[in-house]
Amino acid sequence: MDGNRWATIAGFAGALLVLGVLVWVVGVDRTLAALLMADPGALAVVVGIAAVWLTSWGLALWAVLRALGSEVPAHTAILVYAAAVFSNNVTPFGQAGGEPLSALLISSAADSEYETGLAAIASVDTVHFVPSVGYAIVGFTFVAAGAVRLGRNLVFAAVAVAVLAVGLPVAAYMGWRYRYELEAAVVNLFTPLVKLFGRVVPRRSPPTAAVIETRIESFFAAIDRIATDRETLLQTLGFSALGWACLAASLWTSLYAVGHAVPVATVLLVVPVGSIASMVPLPGGSGAIETVLVTLLVSTVPPLSGPAAASAVLIHRSATYLLPTLVGAGVASALGADRAAASAGE
Repeated sequence: MDGNRWATIAGFAGALLVLGVLVWVVGVDRTLAALLMADPGALAVVVGIAAVWLTSWGLALWAVLRALGSEVPAHTAILVYAAAVFSNNVTPFGQAGGEPLSALLISSAADSEYETGLAAIASVDTVHFVPSVGYAIVGFTFVAAGAVRLGRNLVFAAVAVAVLAVGLPVAAYMGWRYRYELEAAVVNLFTPLVKLFGRVVPRRSPPTAAVIETRIESFFAAIDRIATDRETLLQTLGFSALGWACLAASLWTSLYAVGHAVPVATVLLVVPVGSIASMVPLPGGSGAIETVLVTLLVSTVPPLSGPAAASAVLIHRSATYLLPTLVGAGVASALGADRAAASAGE
């Protein structure tokens, strides 16, 4: 069993441990009781909303691939995006760990260069930050206005919103402003590592520094092509915003299923803030995201108990985590089989 598999197993073990501690803290019996009393009709609606969310973000990928000259059917892009979400959900460090695999899946489905697939998924993930910032600011504004005082958890939420609204855009701008310097640094860093890899792995010739530089330039050219295409940006932002609205609606409906109708502003705040926890070294941020969501829900909706919040979050995450994971696993397996068959035929 290789190191990557052990890392994945360790990640899932850590996620289950964090979830177990969360449920134990809020109360196992009361959480299970709330889950068992959930409205079946509302649960079905949650699954439907999760499907619309996945479709919306899959269409965002479709719009980006079209701009890059990779014409794929919309349904194919949706399925491939599900496979990309699957790679994020089973890889430690979430998106940071799953992006390379996602790029490989996209390039296989779209029959494009790897750099094109990487630019596509990186662009979609970057665009997703914009609507999340807007929703988080609106949600925090209304929640803070109705709060008697800003407790510790709301202060944490304020800091998280500030990071989303200021830190990430500044980091993105600086990265793009100094992209050529970044390109040179990446070439200097990875060329020795790739050469070492080529010496260790038999029958593999390591690429030269010129080849690595050409591939990185291809990646930045694809990013630039998307960034300067206003129509594509507007389409992608629209699909992304719809997806975020569905995520918020999924959590709201999950709360409704366990008997609690909360202010819409609450879910508009906690969903984007909770997504920040996906950066922790756990598959898809599992465990960390649930903990942040439950903590913020209880602190922003005083009548809401911990077990009720935990049960709703588990329903929400079951739909938005398991659905793309199950669908994406099938798509990823099919793409892997096609790639192996193509390699065997060469």
